[in-house]
Amino acid sequence: MEDIPEEVSAYLDNVDIVVEQYPTREQLLGSLIKDDEYLMGLYEGLPLTERAEYGAVLPDKITIFQNSIEHFCTSDKEIMEEVRKTIVHEVGHHFGMSDKRLEELGY
Repeated sequence: MEDIPEEVSAYLDNVDIVVEQYPTREQLLGSLIKDDEYLMGLYEGLPLTERAEYGAVLPDKITIFQNSIEHFCTSDKEIMEEVRKTIVHEVGHHFGMSDKRLEELGY
């Protein structure tokens, strides 16, 4: 989070970032992830691009799934990089970016 520029983080004031061991069954179903894939992170909320008269609501949530990330990483350095990449990816969803566009950008 420290690497996110201030002009971007200013739009994250109502976004919680949490770490969970595993995604819930509901999170997996909602993500459209395939059985042989791992969910590294998940954005749950209404993207900024879809909001109108938006207020007095619970925070959006970005969840980082620790065990999924640790499954693919072999060092602390790789874990840190994957967490950074996953947070940027999920923040991108908060700003209304699609998975396709985020993949084009390397996230």
